[in-house]
Amino acid sequence: MRMYDVIAKKRDGGTLSDEEIQFFIDGYVHGEIPDYQASALMMAIFLRGMTAKETASLTRSMAYSGDLVDLSSIDGIKVDKHSTGGVGDKTTLIVAPIVASLGVRVAKMSGRGLGHTGGTVDKLESIPGFRTSLDRETFFEIVRRVGVSVIGQSGNLAPADKKLYALRDVTATVNSIPLIASSIMSKKIAAGSDRILLDVKTGSGAFMKTLEDSIALAKEMVSIGEHVGRRTVALITDMDRPLGCAIGNALEVREACETLRGNGPEDLTEVCVELAANMLWLAEKGELAQCRDLAKQQIENGRAFAKLKEMVQAQGGVVRMLEDPAQFTQPKVCYEVPAPRDGFLYTMNTELCGIASVELGAGRERKEDPIDFSAGIVLRKKIGDFVQKGQILASFYSSEEKKCRIAEQTFLQALCIQDKMPKPVPLIHARVSANGVETSE
Repeated sequence: MRMYDVIAKKRDGGTLSDEEIQFFIDGYVHGEIPDYQASALMMAIFLRGMTAKETASLTRSMAYSGDLVDLSSIDGIKVDKHSTGGVGDKTTLIVAPIVASLGVRVAKMSGRGLGHTGGTVDKLESIPGFRTSLDRETFFEIVRRVGVSVIGQSGNLAPADKKLYALRDVTATVNSIPLIASSIMSKKIAAGSDRILLDVKTGSGAFMKTLEDSIALAKEMVSIGEHVGRRTVALITDMDRPLGCAIGNALEVREACETLRGNGPEDLTEVCVELAANMLWLAEKGELAQCRDLAKQQIENGRAFAKLKEMVQAQGGVVRMLEDPAQFTQPKVCYEVPAPRDGFLYTMNTELCGIASVELGAGRERKEDPIDFSAGIVLRKKIGDFVQKGQILASFYSSEEKKCRIAEQTFLQALCIQDKMPKPVPLIHARVSANGVETSE
């Protein structure tokens, strides 16, 4: 078999066999196929697409290109959750404890933030002492004993994805649904859970800007999961507005705690209940309506918050910070952003809100950039609210007032204030499963 022939076949619109895809992945991971040939195949896939079977085969080969996490020693159905990334998306900190408090095991590997989106690992590391790097046996032991553990991605998981993503990033082949889907799902499959819930964001703060593209990606990923024997469901959730009010690491941990205490923002609570309900449904805890009631019950009775504290303690974190968030490191500067005019907050470019938080020090533009855990934004007004000129729209937290002034310009560019009230937009746009697409429109 020659790589030249594999490239030519896909260039001409052919369907690659399992053997041809495996040949490519094995050869590329082991350095036998050069970058220029891998780039040529990525561009051919970008232009010609892949069938559902091809995409599943590519995903499987990528997943098996390195270490596989074997969770079989942990009793029960293990359910994983993956978000495609958003602004103010602290859902894992809320959803994982809810489902774990009901006996569903969650062994989760999460990533760091990059660009305008935040990362769960960074948020957890804002809790003093919390360890996101654990050896595998300690990770398993915490999942067995507590029911949930969240750590950073470790080991040699899906090395083919790491190599291919770096290549796609510099060859203008990132925005291909088969390549995005196989990248995400290869890591989820390698991570070993039995069932997978996908939170596919859509809108100005998401990777996929349109509902149509988001549903197409969700369908592709659900198809992959089902092809490889992992029951998979995807929710399409709105990212045309930040989720909740807090953007930034310690600020989001505080908001997650408030939500688990029953005092969180309505939008964040609604999305988390729906995500938790679908994870519980995947774990066969009942019909969706029953699972929603179970999720709400665990917030109301305090067991979900207790489960978060139990996980934090097991991973070395200072639990009293969750009970008294004022003990988090306080920012040096608090800067209030006033409304420039009267009117309704009509739209909010969520990506620009995320960029403003990075400018304050809450995120990183490059992997090696440091993070100010105390930095970020708390929104005082949300889309649909009426504001008067001079009324506070948001509070900025940072180490320097200069950073706040720079971020203020970005933040104000993100906002559109009009005389009319915007039409309400659903927080959950669609649910995608093996049975098809259910929309909320």
